[in-house]
Amino acid sequence: MRAFVVAFAIAGTPSLAQAAALDGASLGLAWALPFAGILLSIALFPLVAHHFWEKHHGKVAALWAVAIIVPLALSGGPMMAVEALVHTALLEYIPFILLLTALFTVAGGIVISGNLHGSPGTNTAILAIGAALASVIGTTGASMVMIRPLLRANDDRKRNVHVVVFFIFLVSNIGGSLTPLGDPPLFLGFLRGVDFFWTTTHLLPETLFVGGVVLAVFFVMDCIIYRRDGHKRRDPTPDNPLRVRGGVNFLLLAVVIGAILMSAKIQLGDVHILGTDVAVQYLLRDAVMAAVAIASLVLTPKARRAGNGFTWGPMAEVAKLFAGIFITIIPVLAMLKAGSAGAFAPLVALVSNPDGSPNNAAYFWLTGGLSSFLDNAPTYLVFFELAGGDAQTLMTKGALTLAAISAGAVFMGANSYIGNAPNFMVYAIARAGGVKMPSFFAYMLWAAVVLVPVFILTTVIFF
Repeated sequence: MRAFVVAFAIAGTPSLAQAAALDGASLGLAWALPFAGILLSIALFPLVAHHFWEKHHGKVAALWAVAIIVPLALSGGPMMAVEALVHTALLEYIPFILLLTALFTVAGGIVISGNLHGSPGTNTAILAIGAALASVIGTTGASMVMIRPLLRANDDRKRNVHVVVFFIFLVSNIGGSLTPLGDPPLFLGFLRGVDFFWTTTHLLPETLFVGGVVLAVFFVMDCIIYRRDGHKRRDPTPDNPLRVRGGVNFLLLAVVIGAILMSAKIQLGDVHILGTDVAVQYLLRDAVMAAVAIASLVLTPKARRAGNGFTWGPMAEVAKLFAGIFITIIPVLAMLKAGSAGAFAPLVALVSNPDGSPNNAAYFWLTGGLSSFLDNAPTYLVFFELAGGDAQTLMTKGALTLAAISAGAVFMGANSYIGNAPNFMVYAIARAGGVKMPSFFAYMLWAAVVLVPVFILTTVIFF
């Protein structure tokens, strides 16, 4: 490990003084290897070494993080490494994890009980409601709240795989595109200065188009399958009236939204912590997130959470993996800020027209293509920085570019099971419920047939 770290620092850093300032133009591609390594680990280990990954994903993330921290300390000094870590933790990682924890906890306390019958109209309505809910409580929260009612509604259907596949398309991905609460990449954009309602106004046409077309395709397909199969099996779920429990969590959700809006509107000064200036209103927002999660745990009966199959496992995994991601992406973001002067100059050329203007179609497909197989949150950050990294400029002059990046990151997370965190959760819950879910590559075939043509039309119409 010592030999690797020294070689890494020498290969990646022309001079210690340059590295200490994290001058992206002076950093070699070796500095990007840990970031690529952790993303590939997240993408491949669950498929090729599932049991190993379940037990050791935290250790793998820590190893990749060390592969950045140690070279930073060796090349620029321990203090530079500490300041870089503190900056990332206070301004990005901690707010990100606290929001996810608050939404995860609140959504876990909302329980929909009772039984519906999965006719095409009912299923379409559930998917539409779930997609709308995704932008309010997040794609993970909406998926966890809505998947079990959907499974109960269709447990007497002979063929119901397509219902879950379209649920992943719409609820676990596409529906989360309208607010920073909806999907992690959009909240990272909010932390970088993108207005809370910017995506609501600028991605609404694209979301309505993509979501509407996919929902229409589902309705037609479900009508055909339902007409052929009908309810071929006895309904194993007793008929009970539909009820929504956990109302206090809706109030707590309003508190979360209010805290986020407050943090963007008021100014309470800054505090200086180890080289990083942190706005007091941001610290207050983060404290509210933690308080909301605790209040939800205290006020929601354990039996209701059990009805949602609530456990801390998924949240703990996300926290560990994103700690590694946020650390390994530090030099990558510095290199991207260097633009054509940095090691990622070929990538800059790919997303630029000959006259230097942004190629929005390329931004949409490159962001989306990587988000299909790597985590969409860091992918969003990469292309956000590649587009200039200035939120005010991107929201105005670069509005179409930011829309392309945002839409690609959110929409195309649906292209594979590993494109977005809730995809695999829904897959696991459906399989446990007796649904014969398609394999990894079979699911990708579904996405290729249903989603890719819609994304091509989206490119032609919008980008």
